[in-house]
Amino acid sequence: MMRTGAVNSATHELFEVPHEDVRFADRHHAGRRLAAALERFREQHPVVVAIPRGGVPIAAEIAGALDAPLEVIVVRKIGAPWQPEYAIGAVAEGRVRILAERELEVLGIGAAEVEALVARAERELAERSERYRGTRPPVEVEGRTVLLVDDGLATGRTAKAAASALRERGAARVVLAVPVAAAQSVDEMAGSVDEVVALQTPEDLLAVGYWYRDFRPTADEEVTTLLTRSARMSATHERLIEAGAGVLVPGDLTIPENPRGIVAFAHGSGSSRLRLRDRQTVVDVGRGVFRIGNCWT
Repeated sequence: MMRTGAVNSATHELFEVPHEDVRFADRHHAGRRLAAALERFREQHPVVVAIPRGGVPIAAEIAGALDAPLEVIVVRKIGAPWQPEYAIGAVAEGRVRILAERELEVLGIGAAEVEALVARAERELAERSERYRGTRPPVEVEGRTVLLVDDGLATGRTAKAAASALRERGAARVVLAVPVAAAQSVDEMAGSVDEVVALQTPEDLLAVGYWYRDFRPTADEEVTTLLTRSARMSATHERLIEAGAGVLVPGDLTIPENPRGIVAFAHGSGSSRLRLRDRQTVVDVGRGVFRIGNCWT
């Protein structure tokens, strides 16, 4: 039986599987296609934030393409008792709760049952947050543009919880980026995010998994591997530096091994401080090294 992933209907409906031409091979393929649509955000130096687990492989492709840091925002969907994939709410880091009050009433789910579902989701959230992030501190999002990534948008409740948590952490702008989204849910995201970027917006989504040829569950091991690899590639502490007149310039603060002196250099226009060639240059600056934009100082 095919795993369908998040659904946007609490009942089973007849549904025609999307034509092969509009489906994604897998999450990595979807991530590469989505990265091309997000290229216009490169100059904003965004932070790419994934909703685990399925959003992480997609976000890793985007972060790599945009030379951006990769982070996760742990969210747990609260599923209907008889249809766990249908979200009646969600919880996110920072004690954020999103509940579909009207639907809870229509579906006849009482307060006691809701609290039990929420408590279980919050326990799972705490466990996964520790598992994915470990002792690594969260990537700073305050004042930044955040590209919030998942493998699809069904009801939108998980994405709303994640966006709310990012706002609490000070994100200046939240852009939801997904390969496929229910058209109605895109409209309902207004007010929760600043923009939605979706490659496919079908009127009849039903299940996210139908839009992928390979929609096998993303393993926790893959999530931690991708996050560790991204952190290793960065190997820096990125900061936004006040450069005057309200201009913030991205820079990387690192401490080199056995620092001895100071070396400063600048690349020509168009050279990226995050390119592998530039990252391998040895520069000592007293007790640390600081690189701003395309310059090391």
